[in-house]
Amino acid sequence: MFSDELANISWEETTERIHAKTEVDVRRALAKEHCDVNDFMALVSPAAIPYLETMARLSKKFTEERFGKTISMFIPLYITNSCTNSCVYCGFHISNPMPRTILTEEEIVNEYKAIKKLAPFDNLLLVTGENPAQAGVPYIARALDLAKPYFSNLKIEVMPLKTEEYAELKEHGLNGVICFQETYNKAHYHIYHPRGMKSKFEWRANGFDRMGQAGVHSIGMGVLIGLEKEWRTDITMMAYHLRYLQKHYWKTKYSVNFPRMRPSENGGFHPNVIMSDRELAQVTFAMRIFDHDVDISYSTREPAAIRDHMATLGVTTMSAESKTEPGGYYSYPQTLEQFHVSDERKAVEVDRALKRLGREPVWKDWDACFDLSSYSGKLA
Repeated sequence: MFSDELANISWEETTERIHAKTEVDVRRALAKEHCDVNDFMALVSPAAIPYLETMARLSKKFTEERFGKTISMFIPLYITNSCTNSCVYCGFHISNPMPRTILTEEEIVNEYKAIKKLAPFDNLLLVTGENPAQAGVPYIARALDLAKPYFSNLKIEVMPLKTEEYAELKEHGLNGVICFQETYNKAHYHIYHPRGMKSKFEWRANGFDRMGQAGVHSIGMGVLIGLEKEWRTDITMMAYHLRYLQKHYWKTKYSVNFPRMRPSENGGFHPNVIMSDRELAQVTFAMRIFDHDVDISYSTREPAAIRDHMATLGVTTMSAESKTEPGGYYSYPQTLEQFHVSDERKAVEVDRALKRLGREPVWKDWDACFDLSSYSGKLA
């Protein structure tokens, strides 16, 4: 399990190594066709800042070689904001006096229909709070079943599950799982997650192993920028994690995200660091140079101008017209949201903007009929 390997990687020593990188280390990394985590440290270090233009050109080159000029479009649907966790930064915090909603089957279907009217979305991400007693695996499985007539690519962002539970959801059409570790700093993790299942650091970190063991087709990773002052260290830990997963579950497709913290309805938490736009660009370029094949995703947390610009330089997946409240597309458009979005454009506006930039938004790029991972017959 990854937690065993992580125990041998010192947060403090990694931070020191990053800040000790020099321009010589950066130039060495930029000259390599394939980088390791040590090179990644150089590319996210302060020493790399003078090389952002060079990094941008390389990131653009590697992205277009692997992905062409396509941007895969998806939309999240929050089906419940009921949660038993006490994450200090989240609007779904159990102590936050907000209305709690668990969508009924009829309401879920109404949301699916409303989403299809926005744009030809075919990639759906189902999101829940962590309340396994009231919105656990049976509830998620039913939501997946109901989604099949409307969407081909179904992903979830829910509480970490057991291996057999991921395998069960695959039988209901699950194609991918997104889970944010939030931070890899174990010493501080419990400060941000004091109670609830999410307070169990190892359980969450090893959830990606359980996804891989279940044969999940696509796994999405992320750290929440704003929790740790040393965001460079957090993202480096994610790079370690990515390489570990690719080694052990090499049939799986991976994506990464580094969302910058946005205001939420739980307004008592103030980010410990504010990542600048240039720093966000730096980590995006560094990740693409580090891994040419990984999907890099930007959500509507980020402003429109940044999303448009980075779509030409390294980003390959985007959400559009996102609502972060349960039933926000049809049933309960005024429900309190988990966090405020920055890019409030309609999906059709995002589509037009990307096309003006020479990008090709892709609304459908996966179908179960093309998945041969479980095929046992003979090909003609």
